[in-house]
Amino acid sequence: MIPIISIVGKSDSGKTTLIEKLLPELNRRGYRIATVKHDTHGFEVDREGKDSWRHKKAGAYSVIISSPNKVALIRDVERDLSLEEIREKFIQDVDIIITEGYKKDVQPKIEIFRKEKHENLLCTQDDSLVAIVTNKKFDIKVPQFDLEDVSGLASFIEEKFLKSRKTEEIMLKVDGNNIPLKPFIKDFLSRSIRGMISSLKGCEDPKRIEIRIENIDNK
Repeated sequence: MIPIISIVGKSDSGKTTLIEKLLPELNRRGYRIATVKHDTHGFEVDREGKDSWRHKKAGAYSVIISSPNKVALIRDVERDLSLEEIREKFIQDVDIIITEGYKKDVQPKIEIFRKEKHENLLCTQDDSLVAIVTNKKFDIKVPQFDLEDVSGLASFIEEKFLKSRKTEEIMLKVDGNNIPLKPFIKDFLSRSIRGMISSLKGCEDPKRIEIRIENIDNK
């Protein structure tokens, strides 16, 4: 299951800036990340008069905009979805989901706090708080990182949420050469192959799977 971490904090604490710094550091380490931004006031992504806006106004429940390098989904929902629901319905093929906001959701939270902006933390350990990024020391038993220690924070996330997903050994050889695989590709291959194999009679709970494909020239 793809882990979820919520970056939370009071207004003007720097949530977006922290995410902007954290994403390149995790990308550099080979991870693929999805982000989710929570907007309690609602939003519009398709401008009035555009084809997608016209489709939606005409009554489409879902509108998908596709191009050679991007795809976007606009869909009606009856209520504010939980992060678990968003993960299950819309997100796949990534190593981790990092959200901005969702302070009331049950997922693990990292709070950013600036002493010049606020006096008290937004969260407690009872709110699934797992770390604090701050320029003030707090008497609370969770790891605390300096505002500029993005590398340290990335290492914490990697150790706590990502390395535990690498227990399976997946190897790909092409023409005898070992091909390095990024974490999200390993996860995709594992889930896809296990799903197909476990549907076969007698293979419901495989412990070791080997697949070999040879291109034999019979000429």
